[in-house]
Amino acid sequence: MEFLKTCILRRHACTAVCFWRSQVVQKSSARKISTTSSRSTVMPAWVIDKYGNNEVLRFTQNMMIPIIHYPNEVIIKVHAASVNPIDVNMRSGYGATALNMKRDPLHIRTKGEEFPLTLGRDVSGVVMECGLDVRYFKPGDEVWAAVPPWKQGTLSEFVVVSGNEVSHKPRSLTHTQAASLPYVALTAWSAINKVGGLNDKNCTGKRVLILGASGGVGTFAIQIMKAWDAHVTAVCSRDASELVRKLGADDVLDYKSGNMEEQLKSLKPFDFILDNVGGSTETWALSFLKKWSGATYVTLVTPFLLNMDRLGIADGMLQTGVTVGSKTLKIQPVIEKTFPFSKVPEAFLKVERGHARGKTVITVV
Repeated sequence: MEFLKTCILRRHACTAVCFWRSQVVQKSSARKISTTSSRSTVMPAWVIDKYGNNEVLRFTQNMMIPIIHYPNEVIIKVHAASVNPIDVNMRSGYGATALNMKRDPLHIRTKGEEFPLTLGRDVSGVVMECGLDVRYFKPGDEVWAAVPPWKQGTLSEFVVVSGNEVSHKPRSLTHTQAASLPYVALTAWSAINKVGGLNDKNCTGKRVLILGASGGVGTFAIQIMKAWDAHVTAVCSRDASELVRKLGADDVLDYKSGNMEEQLKSLKPFDFILDNVGGSTETWALSFLKKWSGATYVTLVTPFLLNMDRLGIADGMLQTGVTVGSKTLKIQPVIEKTFPFSKVPEAFLKVERGHARGKTVITVV
């Protein structure tokens, strides 16, 4: 009997994984004996193979585990993620041309090579592996991150992100709570601060109008504006009025109770308008800004905005405590519903129906 011993040393393994194969020369059959199986290279994930309605969402156990390509990247084991309106839009192909230009600026790939595509922009989890240049994180750290829309998303067991897209998770938040904040926080912060020019030093007494105030971005924006002592008028449906009032809104208007333009005419003009609705609001919202005062209107709906590219990442925004200027923002996560990983399609349908009352979160672990 002849024995062949093959030892495979795996990265970060403490011991060698040994495979023993025995081969009987005189017999046609062979007997195989092995120890622990080698480390898996695939993971469960929700992906799409083409753009379309909710039926294009597909669960797979065989998505390749991401690897580190650049020295500033980290791999995160996903504990919780969330579904944003941008995920629903991306599923349908919205912004595909622009995002593919970002993924492949030299146009080397052929059409459709972005598939299978994993959606999901928010993540809270644990660092599993770090690139050589990563100095602020180590395996085992609990972190949260917002993943840009041109990268593979977070509705999977693992995700790879750049070091500037991730921060340590506040200890006061669970993974479920933390996963509800990063993308909407950066979107709201970019619109208010980077575009609107508002901050804790110039916001006192400013009149702010938030259209679509009960969604993820809206609920976060209310809390920032009130922390900076602004006067906030929130527009939402009546059944969401209690929620936005608890978050600090001074005036609440029900867009279902009558013509919104007529309701707004009874109020003083605004210094800043944040539009999370779009559509017809873009035709009349500008008329409610203060004249000749540098007032700003920002829409997050159309045209398609790559917020994390055009508006920039709010460096340090996701640090523990979220300290901005001389004030510390204590943001309350607003979660409407939590779905298990197996119910991702249902979560997409919920977000697609609209009328959000906070965020829709997915528990992965």
